[in-house]
Amino acid sequence: MKTLAPASEAELAEIVAKTSEPLRVIGGGTRPIGVPVNAQPLTTSGLSGVELYEPGALTLVVKAGTPVAEVERTLAAEGQRLAFEPMDHRGLLATTGEPTIGGVFAANVSGPRRIQCGAARDFLLGVRFVDGQGQVIRNGGRVMKNVTGYDIVKLMAGSYGTLGVLTELSLKVLPKSHATGTVLIEGLADAQAVRALSRALASPYEVTGAAHLQRGADGTPVTMVRIEGFENSVAYRAGELKKILSAFGEVKIETDPERTSAEWRSVRDVEVFHGRDGDIWRLSVKPSDAPVIVSRLNGAEAVYDWGGGLVWLLVPQSSNATEIRAAVAKTGGHATLIRGNRAAGVFQPLAPAVAALHDGLRARFDPRGILNPGLMGRAA
Repeated sequence: MKTLAPASEAELAEIVAKTSEPLRVIGGGTRPIGVPVNAQPLTTSGLSGVELYEPGALTLVVKAGTPVAEVERTLAAEGQRLAFEPMDHRGLLATTGEPTIGGVFAANVSGPRRIQCGAARDFLLGVRFVDGQGQVIRNGGRVMKNVTGYDIVKLMAGSYGTLGVLTELSLKVLPKSHATGTVLIEGLADAQAVRALSRALASPYEVTGAAHLQRGADGTPVTMVRIEGFENSVAYRAGELKKILSAFGEVKIETDPERTSAEWRSVRDVEVFHGRDGDIWRLSVKPSDAPVIVSRLNGAEAVYDWGGGLVWLLVPQSSNATEIRAAVAKTGGHATLIRGNRAAGVFQPLAPAVAALHDGLRARFDPRGILNPGLMGRAA
């Protein structure tokens, strides 16, 4: 089936307004998360380019189909970055192509730094999008002090293209850090590692990453805490954290820029699961509950991020989805199937009241039910 690739917002609006068939909305096609949508593919990759960049105002306005790599190069030239550190799913999902900035916000994709600076949606100032009737809607602003239309801006982040097709985004960006340090402990059991991460996060030393891998690069469990900032500050804070965490085992400090970058890219992209068989789940739970949940799932291997609040699981292929969701639901968390058999659904089932709100929003923004119908497990 031919993929529609509008080259302008006006062309996109015309396509949506005139179609009578469902549309499968995609960016770069690198993140096929959700129930597969059997519909006409429509990509936003033709809507590309930086519209406005004001480094002094920490503001970027960019078309939704712009590759993330292009955005990052533009920011790096001015010593700035996307602070929420968006994950690249290609290695995990064995996909190709180029992730787009619109796709990042449509899925609210964030990385290890979320624990300190917030999620992708927290950096979204404004949006332009085409709704399910072909209307162009603008909401929010282009500067940080403008919070007009705040709610709709937040709704679009994480809506997976079910409420509208993003065409332009206004973002807040932040300066890059001058130096990075990683405090490391090897060999900790999961529960002990989560306690160590909690201790670090409760300290006054501005931790920007807190992760535990059951299997590090050499096969040994490794617990990691990241510190960023000016070089002298990083050295001091890493040293203080070493004192705090020495109660848990031998502590090492890594400050080499290339090594620290590789370490946290590995956490961000869950590289330890790349190229391996099995289903992959993403759990959102209370950190203190995470080790118990993982221990109850036979054959599961885990990567703990956000101090244990986010858990990536690799489980045997076709593992019992009901069992996994039940184990998580008991603690008030939720589970999303990232890779595997999606027949049992992908996202955590919604409570009746939340489902009613979900359906009401779909009816308002996409009354014909043509944008990614069924992708989130609920038909329009």
